[in-house]
Amino acid sequence: MTNILVVTSSPRGAEGLSTRFATEIAEGLKDRLGGTLVTRDLAAQPLPHITLAYIEGRMAPSQARTPEQTDAVALAETLVNEVKAAEVIVIGSGMINFSLSSQLKAWMDHIIWPGVTFSYDASGVNGLLSGKKAYVVTASGGVFSEGVHTAFDFQTNYLEHLLGFMGITDIETVRLEGTAHGAEATNAAIAKAEMQIRSALEQAA
Repeated sequence: MTNILVVTSSPRGAEGLSTRFATEIAEGLKDRLGGTLVTRDLAAQPLPHITLAYIEGRMAPSQARTPEQTDAVALAETLVNEVKAAEVIVIGSGMINFSLSSQLKAWMDHIIWPGVTFSYDASGVNGLLSGKKAYVVTASGGVFSEGVHTAFDFQTNYLEHLLGFMGITDIETVRLEGTAHGAEATNAAIAKAEMQIRSALEQAA
């Protein structure tokens, strides 16, 4: 039995390729491994950007928080608890202006929490969420995994870095690239992703 969390963020909703294939991975894992599947759709239910209430509230004793701080911290605690409970995390991210969407960034800003999901010690950063498996599905109109535009990928590398910062280093990334280059390129990207996902699910079984 496996607890799975899928986080999607495409403004296109179910029509977005990142959402489509992240959901396919999550549902495929649930079918094969059993357990629970929790969905956090950040496009359908956007999170607020972090505020001063959240920044100050998470550092204040619970009894000293203002009502606004209490609400802000409670939301972050809900999101963190979803991540902590999950043994597998699947993230769908469509590239927006070379990076991840503001919706997904807001989710990361809430869960990257000093003393809760990471800490510092004498050796440096200590991620506190180790032992989890992550699948990252990224979609982009251009090709960023190779060629002249690799330096402009502030989406995939950033997501992998943030997960690793919290101790999640077992990451499998599925890229859907070149979708702005016409139907043939899109179909090729989809076929490549489907093949990779089939292989990943077979290995997970």
